[in-house]
Amino acid sequence: MRLLAGVVLISFSAVFVKLVSVPPTTSGFYRCLFGGIVLIVLVRLRGERLAANRPAFLMLIGAAVFFALDLWVWHRSIVYVGPGLATLLGNFQVFILALAGVALYGEKLSWQVVVSVPLALVGLALIVGFEWTELGPEYRLGVVFGLMTAVFYAGYLLTLRRARGTAGAGTPSGDLAVVSLATAALLAIMAPAGGESLAIPSWRDGFLLLTYGVVAQVLGWVLISGSLPRIAASRVGLILLLQPLLAFVWDVLIFQRRITPLEAAGAAIALVAIYLGSRRSTVA
Repeated sequence: MRLLAGVVLISFSAVFVKLVSVPPTTSGFYRCLFGGIVLIVLVRLRGERLAANRPAFLMLIGAAVFFALDLWVWHRSIVYVGPGLATLLGNFQVFILALAGVALYGEKLSWQVVVSVPLALVGLALIVGFEWTELGPEYRLGVVFGLMTAVFYAGYLLTLRRARGTAGAGTPSGDLAVVSLATAALLAIMAPAGGESLAIPSWRDGFLLLTYGVVAQVLGWVLISGSLPRIAASRVGLILLLQPLLAFVWDVLIFQRRITPLEAAGAAIALVAIYLGSRRSTVA
């Protein structure tokens, strides 16, 4: 139940980005800032420690660089193509992780990966259409940003895995606290550099951003990470698949996204592909 609750909570992440009236980088900044502050308090209350040495800390900073880039492109993808498709594309990271396992760790290329990659591309083609040039420029950019999200998110997970394996690493919550605050610092630099303001325009936006940080950066991942060791890997992959599925549901229910039978079929095919790819690509 904890894993399921965590997945349901993080499935609302893209919804918050779409609801707030602040620029994409700004929403990412406050997600990490508010989430990082709460995590630091949680770590202190538990008596846990942060990274104890320089190598572990530097690896966490590296993870923060990937995570900042991940949020930068993903939030823009949400704005351009909607929460459902943006979240689905971000979950293509499972294929990159599987290929990284082959290239970096000498793992064998499983039949699941061989089948899942072309299957995912077929699903994506059914969702966005086979005539790429007929799509609007913002929509095409949103798809590209979504695929870039998968790349940066995979880099984040791989770097975080390396940090967790470094002597002197802290606890999962402590590591996430360091990554969150470092990511917030990076996004605080990236926002004005891109002409975006960090100002919160209203109390409503402030409340939504605070909720986004607590729900997505703290509660969701604390529940998920705490339940993973007690659940079979096959069930974990299946339950985590609810995140992109629910993101599509919220997109339809909250933002009235119109979805055709062909798009629904494409989403279903892509979800099956993601599940197959995740069967042998868990790295964090």
